[in-house]
Amino acid sequence: MTFSISTWNINSVRLRMPIVEQFLVRHKPDILCLQEIKCQESEFPLQPFKDLGYQHVIIHGQKGYHGVAIVSKIPLLEDHRQNYCGVGDARHISAIFERGSRRVRLHNFYVPAGGDEPDRTVNPKFGHKLDFVEEMKALKADPMPGISSVLVGDLNIAPLEHDVWSHRQMLRIVSHTPIETQGLKEVMARGGWLDLMRQHVPESEKLYTWWSYRSKDWRVADKGRRLDHIWSSPDLGPFLDHIEVLKEARGWNQPSDHVPVTATFKF
Repeated sequence: MTFSISTWNINSVRLRMPIVEQFLVRHKPDILCLQEIKCQESEFPLQPFKDLGYQHVIIHGQKGYHGVAIVSKIPLLEDHRQNYCGVGDARHISAIFERGSRRVRLHNFYVPAGGDEPDRTVNPKFGHKLDFVEEMKALKADPMPGISSVLVGDLNIAPLEHDVWSHRQMLRIVSHTPIETQGLKEVMARGGWLDLMRQHVPESEKLYTWWSYRSKDWRVADKGRRLDHIWSSPDLGPFLDHIEVLKEARGWNQPSDHVPVTATFKF
C-alpha cells in the first residue's frame, strides 16, 4: 500500500488555484496540506478540490492573512486548531486519518516568518516567532498509544547548514539564526520527531524548498532555503519510500515562492 502527503505554502489559494489544480492532476497526493491560504473559511475554493476527488477538507482561515487547510481523498477525523501564543492567528490545524490499520495524527503548521531584524527587543515579529517555537516544544510525536504522527508545514526555519545556500552568510538572517535553528532542533528532540526529508536526503547535500521573489533569476542564483518540512513519529520512518521537492513549480505561472514537498510511504 502506498500513501502520499504533500505540503505547500501557496501564498493565496484563490490567486494560485490554477497551479494547485495543475499539481493535483499531475501528482495526485492522497492528502495536500496548504499554508498561507489568505482567506476566510467561507471564501475557500472548495469545489475545484472536490471536482478532483478531494472530498474531505478542513480549514482554519483568516481574512487576508495566514491560514492553513488540509484537503484529502480519505476521511479526516477530530479536527483540532491550536491557538499558539494566544493571538488568534490561523497557523495550525490537525486531524486524524486512517490508512489500513494505522491511525495517524496529521499536524499542519504555518510558523511566523519573524520579520527582517533578528532581535526581539526591536522587532516584535521576531519575538512572536521565538515564542511560537517555544510553545511547539511541548508537541509530542507519540501523544498516545496506537496513534502515529506526521507534522508538515512552512516552519520558516532552515535548521541545518546545508538547508541554506550559504551557512556563513545566513547566520544573521532571519530563518537561519542560531537562536531559531537551535529552537527548531529542540522542538524535534523534545517531541521525538523524525526529519523525514533529511532521512531521504543526507544532511551533507543542499536541500531547498523556497526561493525569494526578489531574485531576478532564481534558478541561476539558486539562493534557496529549506523552510518547508515533513516530520513523523519514529515508527513511520521505516515506511518512507521517497521525498520529492518539486522545484519546477517555482517556475510555473504566477508561482508561490515555496514549492510542494511530498512524502510517499509504503506500508
